[in-house]
Amino acid sequence: MSKLNSTLIQTSGLTKYYGSSLGVLDLNLTVKQGEIFGFLGPNGAGKTTTIRIFLDFIRASRGNARLFGLDSHTHSTKIRSRIGYIPGEYGMYEEMRGYEYLKFLGLLRGYKKPPLSDRLIETFGLDISKRIKSYSHGTKQKLAVVQAFMHDPELLILDEPTIGLDPLMQQRFYELLLEMKNRGKTIFLSSHILPEVEKVCERVAILKEGRLVATHEIADIKKFRLKSMEITFKQDVNESVFKIDGVRKVKKEGNTIQLWIDANINSILRVISERPVENMSFQDASLEDIFMEYYSE
Repeated sequence: MSKLNSTLIQTSGLTKYYGSSLGVLDLNLTVKQGEIFGFLGPNGAGKTTTIRIFLDFIRASRGNARLFGLDSHTHSTKIRSRIGYIPGEYGMYEEMRGYEYLKFLGLLRGYKKPPLSDRLIETFGLDISKRIKSYSHGTKQKLAVVQAFMHDPELLILDEPTIGLDPLMQQRFYELLLEMKNRGKTIFLSSHILPEVEKVCERVAILKEGRLVATHEIADIKKFRLKSMEITFKQDVNESVFKIDGVRKVKKEGNTIQLWIDANINSILRVISERPVENMSFQDASLEDIFMEYYSE
């Protein structure tokens, strides 16, 4: 196993075209062992393309990806033996019962009984006696989680892993991620659900139209990010009065004004104090607000 904090995933100039359509362009990423790394972007940004290159499902047009120090194409079988994977669109053998499916996948990896299977089945309340074709979407997603984690892999590559899980199962999933991290495992989490990325990740990369536009430490985002202020006035207020230094964005709905602020608030408070206020709240802007900054015109 790699030493803690050594590089587990590294891409260099990774580029993929589908004919004339761009998948990803000149992607340079580094993911360290033992971290939960968030990979953010809307549908079509290039997240799944990147993951499929990691797993050698498709080949790069140029550049390369290395996992565990191994080339993703040349050593693809060896790499996949050390990974747990949840694809964004999961296909299963629908006629199998849950236990048959897990046993089949376990045997493919050389296990009569994968080390974490029983515990994960219990954690997620998974009924493995039924045929998969009778499962709801949420139950299939729980089965996908169990098969990815049950062999205790070194690296987990997860593409939109919580879609279909109810809030309780999502919370159990986040707890599982943090437990795996504490045991030195590495998690590459591709998602467009920003609150979950903020909840568990240490670093995030933001992808836009196939290009890497930013990489942030979550701790730095929380320290330096925008502030969000919401003020409800007793009468209508024209939002133009807040077009002042320090205000990045203004949103108006009825008598409520929402501001995103990145500087000293004294001038803003001065404007507010000149008008009758009914209610006011002030907090850090969410990761979603920062994300939308990269996608706004």
